[in-house]
Amino acid sequence: MSFEVTVARRLGDTHIACSFTASPGLTALFGPSGAGKTSILNMVAGLLKPDEGRIVVGSEVLFDSTTATDLPVQQRRAGYVFQDARLFPHLRVRANLAYGAREGGPMSQADVVDFLGLAHLLDRWPNTLSGGEAQRVAIGRALLSNPRFLLMDEPLASLDRARREEIMRTIERLRDEVRLPILYVSHDRAEVERLAGTIVEV
Repeated sequence: MSFEVTVARRLGDTHIACSFTASPGLTALFGPSGAGKTSILNMVAGLLKPDEGRIVVGSEVLFDSTTATDLPVQQRRAGYVFQDARLFPHLRVRANLAYGAREGGPMSQADVVDFLGLAHLLDRWPNTLSGGEAQRVAIGRALLSNPRFLLMDEPLASLDRARREEIMRTIERLRDEVRLPILYVSHDRAEVERLAGTIVEV
């Protein structure tokens, strides 16, 4: 499943424009902070509407300004992993994973727990998790939403070196074993060169 993205949007004084086609695997949007990478991710997710353009994932048109196509967020089926894990503080890990889970996904909850090494965390509260543990739970929650593709917005940015390596290896396994298309945002050149099959400079 591939990405075909051509979008333009003005936000205040900033004009964001991007056009790329990417083959299956991990595609990185790379560039300095403030270049509009997260805005492009949000346009693909349906959280931000382009002024004009076209977004296709696989064979499905998610947005096309010429035909007034604009699929609602839930129909796009994007699994979104944010820079900060955004776990619900009042829910234990098990309930965080179950929140928004949908049947028919690429992995069952038991598979996700095993794949991400979460079994010993299921009864913990989010405020007791390390940054790396919280990000693994966030990735698990995204996988359980029955996504067609994953969006990752600088998922390593808030982690220390050891945790970054831990999550980097998790993302490599996602790319190679789960085989969901991934659109990944980063401003770290070494990170995207290691992870991405396609690098799009923004």
